[in-house]
Formats: sequence, structure tokens, C-alpha cells
Amino acid sequence: MIGEQSPTIAVTPKNVIGLSILFLTLAAIFGLLNSHKVKTLRTNAAHAEAARGAAEQRRVAQARNREPASTPAAATEDKIAEAENKATKADADLAQLQKEKNDLQTRLDANQTEIASLRQQLEAAGKTAKPADSPVPTGPPTELQAQLDDVRHQLDSAEQEKAFLSEKLQSAQERGGQPQEEKKRKEPAPRRTGVRGTVLAVNQAYNFVVLNLGARQGVEPNSEMLVLREGTLIGRIRISTVEPATAIGDIITSSLARGVQMQPGDTVIYAGTSS
Repeated sequence: MIGEQSPTIAVTPKNVIGLSILFLTLAAIFGLLNSHKVKTLRTNAAHAEAARGAAEQRRVAQARNREPASTPAAATEDKIAEAENKATKADADLAQLQKEKNDLQTRLDANQTEIASLRQQLEAAGKTAKPADSPVPTGPPTELQAQLDDVRHQLDSAEQEKAFLSEKLQSAQERGGQPQEEKKRKEPAPRRTGVRGTVLAVNQAYNFVVLNLGARQGVEPNSEMLVLREGTLIGRIRISTVEPATAIGDIITSSLARGVQMQPGDTVIYAGTSS
């Protein structure tokens, strides 16, 4: 009976070379795949970086476009706040000067009362010193003379203080007008020339219009404004009532062209103050 034999694979140089070639081929394939994947990732990363840069540029451009619109408003608010602060300081200075003037006036009145009293004492002492008026002296002559000298000295001091207080009071009165003038000087001047606004509403029955301009823009009662539509003059109005942010103007009917009526949205421009 023939015995069973286990199958065996002989390791030969040929087999080893074949396996090496197989492994090298697989390694080359994997390397190629990895290289392609790396290139794809790098391309995606470059695209993402470019998109991020473009978005950042758009954001910067939008921010720059918004700045001109907000800067004038912020500057205007700063100027208004500065003017209000200066006006408040001027009011405080004026109140302080008024208090100082009142105090000086009170001291001056008291000083004048003291002067009158000292003069009465001086006259009384003079009468006492006369022998004809007072046969019996009330004290030694030297004592009376000392009293007279003392009263005269007090009177001289009071007169000097009166002159000093009067001069100081006059100075306070002169300085009292300065804060008011400074306050008026610091307040923003009415921006009449070039004032431009819009008609908000029109009342045809009573011939008046409501504007989006007011005292803050320098509009004054009795001033006239031109009314334009698409750049063409259609008439004039005369301001009758002014509020901080709005104003009412009477339509000058003689200035309207035949068949033309003012409408909301029409443009108004300052023309001048009627004499």
C-alpha cells in the first residue's frame, strides 16, 4: 500500500524573485494612490485659502464702504456734544459770577450802613467836644479826641473798603456778560446757506407744507425756501413755525406755476430771510 504524501512548496530563487516583484508592484500602486490623494488635499486646501482670502477682502471693502456714511454722523454728534458741554460750562460760570456779584452787593450795602453809623458817631462826638453845646464835659479832652480819632480811622477804613467793593462789583458785572457772549459764540451757527430738505406732507386746504428740517439745521421763522421737483423750481414757501427737527412753511401761491401743486418728496433749499 502506497503511503500518503503531504504537498510541499519548494522555496526557490525564482519564487522569491516573483514575490519581490509582486510586493514592489503593490508598493508602487499604493504610493501612486497616496501621491494623488496628497495632491488632491493640497488643491482643496489652496482653494479654501483662496476663498477665505476673497471673503476677507469683501469684508474689508464692505467695512470701508460703510465708513463714509457713518463718519459724518459721528462727527456731527461729537460737535453737538462739544457745543452742549461748552454751553453748560458757560451757564455754570455765569451762575458763579452772579452769586459773587450778589455777595459783593450785600457786603457793599452793609459797608454803606456802617459808614452812615460812623458818620453819626463822628457828628455826635464833635458836638460833645464843643463847650457851647455841652457845658459839662463827659470826659477828659484827650479821651474825646481819642474817640474822634478812632471814629475817623474806622470811617476811613470803611470808605476804602467801599471803594474796593465797588470796583470789584463793577468788575464782576463786566465779567458777567462774558459767559453769555461766549455761549452764543460757541453755539453752532445756523447753517442757512446750502440747507436742503424734503417736504414730508402737504395741506392743500390751508396751503402749508411740513418739512424734515428744523432749528437744528438753522431754519428760522419768516425765512423763504425754494421748492424743486427733479431739479426744476416749482415754487417757494415761507417758514411760519419752527420746531427742533421739523418746520411748517406757508405756500406762496403766487410763486406756483399754473396747475402745479407741491407734493411730499419735493426738495426744499434755503433761499433767504424775508425783510
